[in-house]
Amino acid sequence: MSILSEILQYTSAIHFSELEEVVYLPTQIGKHIVPINNATVDLDAIDVILVGCGELRGQDRKMDYSNGPDCVRKEFYKLHYWHEDVRIGDIGNIIEGAQLNDTKAALRTVLTELHLLGKKVILIGGSHDLTLQQYDVYKTKQEVIDFTVIDMLADLDDVSDNRYDSYLMEALTFTPNYVRHFNLIGFQSYYVNPNLIETFDKLRFDCTRLGKAREDLDEIEPALRSSHIVSIDINSIRYSDAPANKLGSPNGFYGDEMCKLTRFAGMSDTLGSLGIYGYLPELDNDQITAKLIAQMVWYFIDGVSVQKLESSLTDKEQFMEYHITFTHNNSLFLKSKRTNRWWMQLPNESFIPCSYKDYITACNNEIPERWMREVERLV
Repeated sequence: MSILSEILQYTSAIHFSELEEVVYLPTQIGKHIVPINNATVDLDAIDVILVGCGELRGQDRKMDYSNGPDCVRKEFYKLHYWHEDVRIGDIGNIIEGAQLNDTKAALRTVLTELHLLGKKVILIGGSHDLTLQQYDVYKTKQEVIDFTVIDMLADLDDVSDNRYDSYLMEALTFTPNYVRHFNLIGFQSYYVNPNLIETFDKLRFDCTRLGKAREDLDEIEPALRSSHIVSIDINSIRYSDAPANKLGSPNGFYGDEMCKLTRFAGMSDTLGSLGIYGYLPELDNDQITAKLIAQMVWYFIDGVSVQKLESSLTDKEQFMEYHITFTHNNSLFLKSKRTNRWWMQLPNESFIPCSYKDYITACNNEIPERWMREVERLV
């Protein structure tokens, strides 16, 4: 049995494209996306694969399997296809299991097989605890990763009986552990126990509150560039821009800001999967949230297109070099001639993504906080 045949055992027999009677324009995504609905589809030609999983029982045992992924598809397929260098496939939805763990096992299998094939995956959930299946792909292979969550909450409530509220506890504290570095972006302080943020800091994890993140979104890009997993709960988007979630807040990222963040995620050459969770279509007025998620996916594809332009750091002719000494530390900064992104060298001579602001800080003979935090993690 081929890998694709095995994967298709866990996805719905009827593909979304077979249910739709819409006639798409030649320039719309619906005309170009490849339905992965049989074992003859050539996966080698596909860069990014869309997977749906409407499992919500991790959030509430009484909740039915959601058609949210198809609502997002309906809006995504209408968008225009600007990135002919990025081939998009859609493998459909994970079949609902008799039990919650059955669905999760199926999702984990599909994500693992697609990862082995070297495909970037966009997962439309479902409840946020499905993030663990993104992590399990690497845990099973014992690969150490960088992990980013964009959420207004910390989801590390160790006194909660609901795994939805505490799934990060399993990913970050259980042993053996394969998370080298964790980023929590966009948390809203008044909803988060300060002791949790203090614990994250002691573990050398980085937590960026909403206000700080919105001051300069470009400072978030390096964290997303180095991530293997990015997980987004749409409660991190303000309610007015994404009303279809159970925990909406009047504050949060604007829709265009979230699109910029997903574009940054797409620009990462290490990213294996992007998960977008928390969408409840029954709460969606005029499909506003579905449209926003579709646009977030579009911008992710835009980021993948940019990443394809980037050269390897070993190709020195494609980078400008800046040798800097700050507080008796010698470092080398690299700037890409193709994408204008920055990297900085650590004492062990490895390079990490950084920002122009980090370079300016070093030029002023100050230690960039990103550099210092990374050196602390090397100890």
